[in-house]
Amino acid sequence: MNYATVKYNDVANGPGVRVSLFVSGCRHRCKGCFNSEAWDFNYGNEFDGSVIDSIISALEHGYVEGLSLLGGEPLEPENQEGVLALVKRVRELLPKKTVWCYTGFCFEELLEKVNDGNAVLGELLSLIDVLVDGRFVEDKKDASLIFRGSSNQRILDLKASISQGKAVLLDGVWKRKMGSTDIYEV
Repeated sequence: MNYATVKYNDVANGPGVRVSLFVSGCRHRCKGCFNSEAWDFNYGNEFDGSVIDSIISALEHGYVEGLSLLGGEPLEPENQEGVLALVKRVRELLPKKTVWCYTGFCFEELLEKVNDGNAVLGELLSLIDVLVDGRFVEDKKDASLIFRGSSNQRILDLKASISQGKAVLLDGVWKRKMGSTDIYEV
C-alpha cells in the first residue's frame, strides 16, 4: 500500500485535532475530487512500519482526538490490510482515540462485502468508530456541511450500524456559532 500524505495536525476531517492518513488508490474517481492525484495506487510513498510508528507517536499527544483515514480510498481491497495494521495498533496502544474513516463506498456496499466473506474488511470496520460514507457528488457539494463534502454523504455511528445491520446516523454532530467561534460537538 502507498500513501499520499499524513497530516499530523488536521482540524478539517473530524472533531478536534486529528492525525489524518491519506492513502493512495481509488477507483471511484469522483468528478471534482479534491485529492485526484491520490487515485493512482502507486502515488506517494510506501506505507510501512515506520509510518505507523510516526502516526502512533503523533496520536500520543493529549490534544489529539484521534485518527482519520482518507484517500484515495482507504477501503479499496489493496489498502485494507495496511489500514487494518495501523488501526489495530491504535486500538492496542491508544484505545481512547477515535477513528474516523472517509469512504466512497456506502455502508450497505461494505456490509455486503463483509457478508460475502471479506474477513479483513469486517475486522477493520469493527475497529472504526465513525464512517463518513458515499461518493463525493459535485452537484451536491455544500461548503456549509460539517465533515463531508456533498449532501449525499452520511456520518454514521459505525458500531451501531454494524450491530443493527443498517446505517445509523451519528447523533450529536452539529455546528453552533458562538460569537466568532465554531463549536463542534460529538
